Amino acid sequence: MVEQTSRTLMRTTDVFVTALFSPLAVAAVGLADLYARVPLRVGLGLGAGAIALSSQDTGRGATKTRDEAITQALVLGALLGLPMVAFGLTLGEEAIGILGLFTEDEDMAEIASLGGTYLALIFATSPARHVALIGARALQGTGDTRTPMYVNLVSNGLNIGLSLVLGLGLFGAPRLEIIGVGLATAIGNVFTATVFVVLLATEYTTAGYVRPQRFVIAKQLLVVSAPKVAEGLFATLVEFPFNALLLAFGAEVNAAYQIGRRVYQQVTSPLARGFRTGASIVVGQALGDGNAERARFEGWATALLGLLTVGTIGLLLAAFAEPIVRLFTDDPETVTPAIGFATVYGLTAPVTVLFVLLAGALQGGSDTMTPLIARATGLLGFYLGLSYVTAVVLGWGVTGFYAGIFGYYTWSLLVVAAGFRYGSWADRAAEMMAERASTPDREAGD
Repeated sequence: MVEQTSRTLMRTTDVFVTALFSPLAVAAVGLADLYARVPLRVGLGLGAGAIALSSQDTGRGATKTRDEAITQALVLGALLGLPMVAFGLTLGEEAIGILGLFTEDEDMAEIASLGGTYLALIFATSPARHVALIGARALQGTGDTRTPMYVNLVSNGLNIGLSLVLGLGLFGAPRLEIIGVGLATAIGNVFTATVFVVLLATEYTTAGYVRPQRFVIAKQLLVVSAPKVAEGLFATLVEFPFNALLLAFGAEVNAAYQIGRRVYQQVTSPLARGFRTGASIVVGQALGDGNAERARFEGWATALLGLLTVGTIGLLLAAFAEPIVRLFTDDPETVTPAIGFATVYGLTAPVTVLFVLLAGALQGGSDTMTPLIARATGLLGFYLGLSYVTAVVLGWGVTGFYAGIFGYYTWSLLVVAAGFRYGSWADRAAEMMAERASTPDREAGD
C-alpha cells in the first residue's frame, strides 16, 4: 500500500503540475496516458502470471521452478516492449490527434502536439516499464513486499522531484513543462527496472535467475497472463471512444474527468491495489500448500477488509469532493464536472474495491479469465454503452457518464463474485501445479 501510495502520488503530481500550465495540458497528458496504459497493461498482465506461479511455487517449496518462471516473465516483458518504442517515436502525435475526430474543438491540434511529445518519451522506456512491473510482482509472490516498496519509494520520489524541477523550471533548471514531466517518468522507469534486475542477480532476494529451458513454465505463464493482458488492453481500448465522447462535450469536460478520476485513484487505489496484491499472494500460497478451503477464506476475508477500509474512504471522498478538486483547478468550466466525477467515483468505491479484491484472489488461483469477462462486458455494456445512451441519446449530458461508471463497477462485481463462489479455480490451480511438478526436465530440489 505504501508503494502504491507513492506511485499514485507520482501520477497525481503529473496532473497537478500540468494543471498549472492549462486545461489543454491536462487533457493532452490524460489522452497520452490512454496509450501509455498499453505497456502498463502488458507489464501487469505478465506480472499476474509471475505472481500466480511465484506464490504457488513458494507455497509448495518449488524454488527453482519459481525462479525460472520469474526469469522467463522478465525476458518476455523486455521483448514485448520493443514495438512500443517504435510506435511512440513515430506515431505519437497522430495517435493523440485521432481521438479528436468527433470534436470541432479548435485546440485539438495543440493537444495532439503536446500529448504526442509526452507519449514519445513514455513509450521509449516501455521495456523498462515491463521489467519493473514484473520484477515487483514476482518478488511479491514470494512474500517479499518490502523490497518492491523500497525500490518504488525511491523511484517514485525521484520521479516526483524531477516532475516539479523539470516541469516548472525550479532551482535553475529549464522550464520544460510537459516534456519535463515526461522525462521524469522515463527516468523513473529505467531506474526501477535497473534496480530490480540487479537485486535479482544478488543474494539480497530469495528469488533469482534460472536459465529458461522448460516450455511448460512458459506455456502456463502465457495461459495465466494472456487473459490479464487482454483485460487490460480491452479496458484501454474502450477508453479511446469513451474519451472521444467526453471531448465531444468539450476539452474542459475531458480535463474534469482526468482530475476527478485522479483524485479518486490517489485516495483509494493504494489501499485497493495493496489488498489485491495481498489477496493474490495469500490465495496462491494457500493453494500451493494444498489448502483450498483456506484459500477461499483468505479471498473473502481480504475482500471484507477492503470494503470496510477503502469503501469508507470512498464515501468520505464523495462528501468532500469539492474542496479536494479545487486543489487541482479553479477553471469554472472544469470544476463542476470534476466534482461530479470525483463524487461518483467515491460513491462507487465500496463496489469497486470488492470487484478488485475478488479479481485479485482469482488471480492467485490462476483464474484470470473470469475477471476478463467481468471487465470486458462491464466496460462495453455500461462504461461505454450506457454512458453513450444516457449522455447523448437521452440527453443527460455529463450526468450520463456518471451512470455508466456506476453501472460498470456494479456489474463487474457481480460477475467476479459468482466466479469466486462457484468457479473451479482451486482445482485448476492444483492441476497446473501438478503439471509443473511432473515434467521430465523438472529441476532437482523442486
